[in-house]
Amino acid sequence: QVQLVESGGGSVQAGGSLRLSCAVSGRTLISWYAMGWFRQPPSGSAPEFVAAVDWTGGKTEYTDTVKGRFTISRDHAENTVYLQMDSLKLEDTAVYYCAADNDFSRGFVARGERSYVDWGQGTRVTVSS
Repeated sequence: QVQLVESGGGSVQAGGSLRLSCAVSGRTLISWYAMGWFRQPPSGSAPEFVAAVDWTGGKTEYTDTVKGRFTISRDHAENTVYLQMDSLKLEDTAVYYCAADNDFSRGFVARGERSYVDWGQGTRVTVSS
């Protein structure tokens, strides 16, 4: 059974840092085309794309609001994907989800939620002033 389990969320003051982890079991990271992070703000609106990385680690995508502050990475030995979040802002408050895209024919790192077929349960990040 495939499982994606996020951890590392918590409460932090604005300007601080957190590192989220997505530990994968039941399947190796390299068997998915890309791994991504999405977030759902407290308003309950649809999850929004944050960042993603392809299976080689050579292609990454970031939403504009996190560029220069967040870094996605993957460790195949640990079968884990990370999201390093620095210079956190109040608007980064959300539940963060890890997700996997298994379409190797895609050829690009997708930003759309529907491209990702496996999802974790989420980890909450709260940024306060």
